[in-house]
Amino acid sequence: MPTRSTEAAGGSLGRRRFIAIAAAFAGAGLAPGGAKAAGELHHWNGVALGATASIQLLHPDPAEARRIIDAAVLEIERLEAIFSLYRADSAVTALNRTGRLAAPPLELVELLALAREVSRASGGAFDVTVQPLWLRYRDHFAAAGEAPGAPDVSDLLPLVDWRGVGLEAGLIELGRPGMAITLNGIAQGYVTDRVAELLRRNGVDDVLLDLGEARGLGQGPDGRPWRIGIADPADPARVLARLDGSGSAVATSGGYGSVFDHDRRFGHLIDPRDGRTAPVLRGTTVVAGDAALADAWSTAFALMGVDEVRSVASAIGGLGVYLSTSGEVTRLV
Repeated sequence: MPTRSTEAAGGSLGRRRFIAIAAAFAGAGLAPGGAKAAGELHHWNGVALGATASIQLLHPDPAEARRIIDAAVLEIERLEAIFSLYRADSAVTALNRTGRLAAPPLELVELLALAREVSRASGGAFDVTVQPLWLRYRDHFAAAGEAPGAPDVSDLLPLVDWRGVGLEAGLIELGRPGMAITLNGIAQGYVTDRVAELLRRNGVDDVLLDLGEARGLGQGPDGRPWRIGIADPADPARVLARLDGSGSAVATSGGYGSVFDHDRRFGHLIDPRDGRTAPVLRGTTVVAGDAALADAWSTAFALMGVDEVRSVASAIGGLGVYLSTSGEVTRLV
């Protein structure tokens, strides 16, 4: 399974998610049999929000398939211009630069509203205002010598509070000087959902999207469900288990995806509540109906203990949650 890299809350670091994408034939022994799907398999490989991305869709008309894929790529690029941290002209960059954004894009308002809901339900484990902590970690390890400890982030914790993001008609405002947001833990899922909707409107029934998060519709080329694999945190090239990816979205978060230090003690997933990093050799996979929710909740659950994950996920309902450690996958909910 390949490793993908992307921006990680504001810089070019290895991606925190490792998900093996495979058509049904890669896990044929794990899926019920089915008739071969109609149409040819058409591929697109590129980049979405800094992550390597792909679209695999079945369609009987190559020219129409190319037109649909081109439309999907334009939608990815349009949304990237809103959410990206590494583009100087994006809406998120403008908001972080000035602390306010008048007449914000509807998609940004919608995504921040969804993020607020997850923040509330997770008790703050998911928080888009964690960006100042990430920047402190990045700068600390860039300047430090060999085997440094964690940076002191106590002075920044007052800036990390999802309730400080004001959403009003025609205005987004950060409530305190020095606040900044990152949508790295939810935007790729949101983009995946929007592209899935576009494909449906264009008559595509069978497609597998990997736009940083994975979402499958219909079936693979041999009539079996699309399969999405969970990687071993200790060896991301090794797939520990495969899940049915047809009609659902799958996201995995883990500190092993990107680390700040050579000793691999500090991963880039930072707990907004106390500034500590998530365990490096642990992955948390969430299966949900929407990729944005799978994305956000995989981030939140990666920062929780097992009992808290079970309690919160059970209260929410509708989520499948898997914990991956070295050589093992356990279903928690």
